[in-house]
Amino acid sequence: MRIKLMYLLQPKDKIQIVAPARSVTAEDLQFAVCFFEQQGFQVVYGKHLWGTHHQFSGTDEERAEDMQAAINNPDIRAIVCARGGYGGMRIVDKLDFSPLLKYPKWLCGYSDTTVFHTHIHTQCHLPTLHCTMPINMTDEPEKTNAHTSMIQALTTGKLSYEIDSQPFNLFGEAEGELIGGNLSLLYAVNNSISDINTEGKILFIEDLDEYLYHVDRMMLCLKRAGKLSALKGLIVGGITNMHDNTIPFGYTAKEIILSHVCEYNYPVCFDFPAGHITDNRALILGGKTHLSVTEKNVTLINYV
Repeated sequence: MRIKLMYLLQPKDKIQIVAPARSVTAEDLQFAVCFFEQQGFQVVYGKHLWGTHHQFSGTDEERAEDMQAAINNPDIRAIVCARGGYGGMRIVDKLDFSPLLKYPKWLCGYSDTTVFHTHIHTQCHLPTLHCTMPINMTDEPEKTNAHTSMIQALTTGKLSYEIDSQPFNLFGEAEGELIGGNLSLLYAVNNSISDINTEGKILFIEDLDEYLYHVDRMMLCLKRAGKLSALKGLIVGGITNMHDNTIPFGYTAKEIILSHVCEYNYPVCFDFPAGHITDNRALILGGKTHLSVTEKNVTLINYV
């Protein structure tokens, strides 16, 4: 209960925007900053937020400095990653996450941010928020659910969804801790100190812009590492903009994923609205979760 209460944001709480990966401009984040301020939060900028170093928002040392400052500051209640791209894995080992044990706070983002999600879960056993990022936030009506679900998680610590069932789904019910994130990053952190233990957990995966054979290779990596057999459930979010070779691989991304888990006895949900899609709804990774997949619908209750 103490951890839960420390996580819930109140009006006037401070959130810090950092850019641990690719570079951003003030114009990129204008809508998001206004949105957070309208919710009553104070927005703080990382020292090197507007920096550039090749494709990054500063050198590895500068990006790590901003992340560490946000982690260390007890007045910062949420760390919001401005965007993804690539860069988090270059700095994760430069960071000391132990201050989060004394002053828990949300780490928010998706895609490249997955390396921080998995590292914090493994090393600190604390929840984090898989959600939209400032670079993606606009006034498009299709993004309303992404924005509101993020704020709901930050302020109440509880999320509840009901969506239509999909043809590839496998039916059943499951309860467990929700873990996961971007499939490519889960593949990249395998067998490192940032890797996650999936036993008895509900795994969430999503990805963008991958070749179909690579999706197969990543799923096989997880399977051979024993990360799929002992799950309680699997949630597949957006698997978008997939590529194929001149000679087709022969299977869709959904078919590939299903082929590697259909032998197991747990529910599987496809097309969950989270990931590299417009309707990128928040999920509390490390949160307690109830998943129900039926022929009619999918319900998910997810909370700190």
